[in-house]
Amino acid sequence: MKVLLVGVGGVGEAIAAIAKPRPWLEQMVLADYNVKRAKEVQKKLRQNKRFPVEFIDASKKTDIARLAKKYKVDLIMNAVDPVFNEQIFDAAYQVGVTYMDMAMTLSKPHRTDPFNKCGVKLGDYQFKKARDWQKKKLLALVGIGVEPGMVDVFARYAQDHLFDEIEEVGVRDGANLEIKGYEFAPNFSIWTTIEECLNPPVIWEKDKGWFTTEPFSEPEVFEFPEGIGKIEVVNVEHEEVLLMPRWIKTKRATFKYGLGDQFIGVLKTLHMLGLDNKEKINVKGVMVAPRDVVAACLPDPAHLGDKMSGKTCAGLWVKGIKDGKPREVYLYQVADNKDCMKTWGCQAVVAQTAFSAVIAMDLLHHGQWEGVGVLGPEAFVSEPFMEKMAEYGFPYGIKEMTKETV
Repeated sequence: MKVLLVGVGGVGEAIAAIAKPRPWLEQMVLADYNVKRAKEVQKKLRQNKRFPVEFIDASKKTDIARLAKKYKVDLIMNAVDPVFNEQIFDAAYQVGVTYMDMAMTLSKPHRTDPFNKCGVKLGDYQFKKARDWQKKKLLALVGIGVEPGMVDVFARYAQDHLFDEIEEVGVRDGANLEIKGYEFAPNFSIWTTIEECLNPPVIWEKDKGWFTTEPFSEPEVFEFPEGIGKIEVVNVEHEEVLLMPRWIKTKRATFKYGLGDQFIGVLKTLHMLGLDNKEKINVKGVMVAPRDVVAACLPDPAHLGDKMSGKTCAGLWVKGIKDGKPREVYLYQVADNKDCMKTWGCQAVVAQTAFSAVIAMDLLHHGQWEGVGVLGPEAFVSEPFMEKMAEYGFPYGIKEMTKETV
């Protein structure tokens, strides 16, 4: 398989590192606006011909299409901030190759009632073009990171094997990671973090469809496995809520993330000051987006691994009925930063985000996953993916959470 990797940040580097030992990968083009960064990753990989470096402007569809044609790639892997998704998605369609991303096209809040009604939903741009992809017999596999991605595979597994009837699927994400030397240092793209945390969260219910609520709503304390412990989680906008109801029969779908009071406070302050704005403004004759300034002021998550310690957990809580009895389970994956740094040279959050994309490439290459159109991970059988998780160094766990009834 030949892959054009658009974006060689923290997750992009992890994708390349995890894919490197796999014989099915013939070539992966490391394409980034920051060529110096791409060459830094290439040097770590020590296989220049297999991982060539190219400059790319992800805002230009022509740039993306040109490189895809130059290297005759089979797949374009989108590993940049989702502000560029439309161009990369459309370029893959134009060239006629498989497309994959880890975050779908961006949403726009409802103009008059943002905390109750959906405006443009995550992925709307892509799903509106699904018939075009079907007619051309092309596949766009959207949302194939860890969240979304792995947890969506878990939802399909739960539906097929663990439940007769599902009442609710809820992504629950928490960590006990610490970063030494910084008062505030997000372990993932701050651009994406601001987008998903400050937008109105989406909830899905069978009788109501998709609707929104206020940021950080419905707090609950969730106990995470493997020593992470109890953490308060809150509603956050995320793709799973837009993906799962399309293929999973459930009465409700939610996404809740353990952010912490300090993190929420910083995000609220950025919003209050207008520093979350992604549109460019004039600053003394220079056009710049405030959010880009915030991102530039913070440390690059790709270079925080040696300062991090602890574990991160991504998982799916499922509630329903099995054999006539109530059942609750939590399907999860825990990544330890120490192990990820030792094995991949990448910190836990980006490594955990990356592995699902590489497994998906593996399954597509070997014909274990097949399809056309715009599809989420739930559209594919779950067993081949889950069987490969341990092989790739990211084993899953299942925790029974059924409450005893008297």
